[in-house]
Formats: sequence, structure tokens, C-alpha cells
Amino acid sequence: MDLTSPSTPLLAADEPAPVIVRNAGGASPFFLTCDHYGRMIPRALGDLGIDEHERRRHIAWDIGIAGVAEAVSDALGAHLIAQRYSRLVIDCNRPLSAVTSIPPISEATTIPGNQGLTQQAALERQQRIFAPYHRAITEALDRRAQPQRPTILVSLHSFTPIYAGVARPWHIGMLYNRDHRLPHLMLRELRAEPALVVGDNQPYAVSDTTDYTIPVHGEKRGLINTGIEIRQDLITDESGQREWAERLARILRKLEPELLA
Repeated sequence: MDLTSPSTPLLAADEPAPVIVRNAGGASPFFLTCDHYGRMIPRALGDLGIDEHERRRHIAWDIGIAGVAEAVSDALGAHLIAQRYSRLVIDCNRPLSAVTSIPPISEATTIPGNQGLTQQAALERQQRIFAPYHRAITEALDRRAQPQRPTILVSLHSFTPIYAGVARPWHIGMLYNRDHRLPHLMLRELRAEPALVVGDNQPYAVSDTTDYTIPVHGEKRGLINTGIEIRQDLITDESGQREWAERLARILRKLEPELLA
């Protein structure tokens, strides 16, 4: 799709850039992404026509995952690239052709600010938010590939404990599509902890039609990769985020020699 810049920018000069970078010089082979880290909305879009309660729900971001991602990045010395604007502005883990890229309805909530968008308005969101985020990931992975530096892509997300009135039993889920290497090792280690209910491609599975980051940045490059989903009620506060970050960092560190053998 042509991402030529429209005449009026979506983001004012004093608004934050969409890309957050942490530990860019880290030596870890693990490379972390966080597509739904933030819930900011550009001033030009107001509140998208929804109230503060809706803007704090999962429809706007992945609750709790920002703190987990930062802590795992720091613990491992792993490069993290995250996206600070709400998935309601544009979902950076959806193909641009997907209806859910700029959702007119998210779950049961109508998003007035996403109704009847012109092609120009959609293009502006792609140009100012989606494209810079994925360009940052592409450029970082290109730099790592030049010296053939080992790279393992881990995409971090969170999920709601109840969806469509049905309780989700999993504490954490390992997500994958074509590459099973890291997910299956993670399943082995997590299931060794008897208190955990661990999902195998639950509550979601990665696919080319519903996901962008893993298919484009992981699978097309042939990188070892996995998606990780943590249930949101477990990471709503700092102590929960720290507990899960410590668990993930410990397991990833343990698996590193096996993955790179």
C-alpha cells in the first residue's frame, strides 16, 4: 500500500513519536516487541468518541504488558521496541487490509471516530503510526542480521480473563504459526510449574490474516519466534508484572543455550 504522506500530519510536532525503544544496545539474542504497549490517542482525534472507561479497557491496549515488557527487557538486556498509541487508532499487529486494522467496532463497542474514515484519513494513521513502528523493527533486525547476530523474536501481549461471557482458564498462552521451536520449549518449562494453566495456541493462534508482527518480522526472516499472552488480571499491578517478568526472564535465559545450539 502507498504510504505517501498526506498534507496535514496526524501528530503535532510536540506529540510523542509512536516508537519506544529500550536497551537497543543489549547483548541478548532475544528481541522483544510490544504492539499494544500504550493507549495514547493523537490530539487531532480527540477521544475517538468514546469515554475514559472505554479508553482504559482492553479494546484500547494490552493492560499490564508494558510493565512486563520493560522488566523482561531490563532483566535480559534485550532490545525492546514498543508502540505507544492505542490499537483503536490503528492496530499495529493487524495487516493493513484487515477490517480490524482501524476498527469501527471493537468487541461490542462502537468507535465513532473510526466510522466512515476517508482513504486519506486511514492513510495518515498508517503513515504516522503503523509505518514508523514497523520500520523501526525492520531496521533493528536488519542491523542484527548484518553480523549474523542470533535473534529470537518474542512478541508480548495480554488477554482478558473473560471474553463474551466465558471465563478463560489459562494464566499464560504460547502463540505460534509455522515455527514451533520456542513455543514448545516454553510450554515444557511453564507446565513444569504445577500451579499454572498454560495455553497451547490459546486463547489465540497466530495467522497471516489476523497478525502482522510474527508473520512479517519473524517468519519471513526465518527467525525463531513466539507470541506470549498473559492474562490481564495477573499483571494489573506492579507486583504481578514483576512476578511474570521474572518468570519469563528466568525461562528464556534457561532456554537460550538450547535454542542457539
